[in-house]
Amino acid sequence: MARAAPRTYPAELKAEFLRLVREREIISTVAHELGIHRPTAYAWARKAGISTSEARKVNPRREEFLRLRAAGLTRVEARARVGADARSATDWDKGITIINRGRVYPDGRVVRYPVKNNDSVPERRTRAIGGSVDLNVVEKIIHPRYLSLLEREQLQDLRRAGLSIRAIASEMRRAPSTISRELKRNTVSVRGYMPHTAHRLSVKHRARPRQAKLVANAELRSYVQGKLAKRWSPQQISHRLVKDFPTTPQMRASTETIYQAIYVHARGELTRELGKQLRRGRIARKPHKQPDARRPRFVDPMNSISNRPAEVDSRKVPGHWEGDLIIGALGGSAIATLVERSSRFVMLGHLGRERTAEAVRDSLITTVRHLPTSLRGTLTWDQGAEMAEHRAFTAATNFDVYFADAGAPWQRGSNENTNGLLRQYFPRGTDLAVHSVDKLLAVAEELNDRPRKSLDWDTPAERLSALLEVS
Repeated sequence: MARAAPRTYPAELKAEFLRLVREREIISTVAHELGIHRPTAYAWARKAGISTSEARKVNPRREEFLRLRAAGLTRVEARARVGADARSATDWDKGITIINRGRVYPDGRVVRYPVKNNDSVPERRTRAIGGSVDLNVVEKIIHPRYLSLLEREQLQDLRRAGLSIRAIASEMRRAPSTISRELKRNTVSVRGYMPHTAHRLSVKHRARPRQAKLVANAELRSYVQGKLAKRWSPQQISHRLVKDFPTTPQMRASTETIYQAIYVHARGELTRELGKQLRRGRIARKPHKQPDARRPRFVDPMNSISNRPAEVDSRKVPGHWEGDLIIGALGGSAIATLVERSSRFVMLGHLGRERTAEAVRDSLITTVRHLPTSLRGTLTWDQGAEMAEHRAFTAATNFDVYFADAGAPWQRGSNENTNGLLRQYFPRGTDLAVHSVDKLLAVAEELNDRPRKSLDWDTPAERLSALLEVS
């Protein structure tokens, strides 16, 4: 078959294409508008010295947003000025690059979005001899009385070795009837008994589908629907059935059976109609959180306080800190507090009206930037979301961040005590954003010059100086 004649384009079209590409910096879009074959368009651009990477045009709103942030505006103010949404503003502020199903952070981390899944385990199916079966069900171990996949593989090997059914049963420590039934039921291939096929077939045979009770019994369904219409709860209906129909066993439905009828078996209009009768008005079940299946607090794994060096507990080595936030009126302002464990030396970080993870990170970096290396050991924080940028803080300051256990404020006792002292200067229910950086420095200096009983009436400033001289 003869090859088709190559496409030819007039010189004027090529010149127009190159002009538009230099203007717009988007090759594929311009090629589509002018009706130029994409490979030809990219070849023209490459020969003209225009890299395809130039297709990424600078976002003027992003540049203006960053300029406003550098000028001192808060993220909310800068976002309102340029008309950006909250998510985009956060990404611009943090220097995050969006990729397919993920994000790339400035320090090189790549975070992938989880695959959307309504159930706890994604369904994986296979099509083979024995039909389509959910692999999660196939791999689930039900009870030792069922033959496992390994036993079925052993059965195949013994069968090929020429052993009788009784000899196989003796070798596998199973009843001969079990082996006999397994071979009769699950041998469907012309090649004989196949263990993986047999395992899939056993899963299909194990299912016992049946019609839901409220679907099969019209009288019971009518009774339940009538009581739901009167705003009765499923528990009330279940127990009232026993009183109203004491001699009719067919008129019984447990609380869970009624919920199953609403959330599982009902469809379409029936689902909405029945669900609205419940007190919460839900048409889908809300999953309950398991206390022993707690989700990770942050994207970056937390370093537990149990992994903190033992020397921190002794309070003899300086450079180990505890930190937290004190919050202003209505949660609209905050101040970051840092306390050195050995000397009780206090440092305060200015936050104003922002207490996002990025704002806390930047404030802490600014607060500790003048500390010598000998005082940059560890920082213990609670599990508040404001410390989500702990990895970036560690990279910038060489502090190792550890997190106290949930609901255990005594693990940061020095910081909790100091926050109580700071309330003399920053009372609860007041706006903390009105305090300037100089004000915070003055408060910290005054607190560090106050003698402490725990320091044998030394001041934190004196104790810290003494520790630094010894080290």
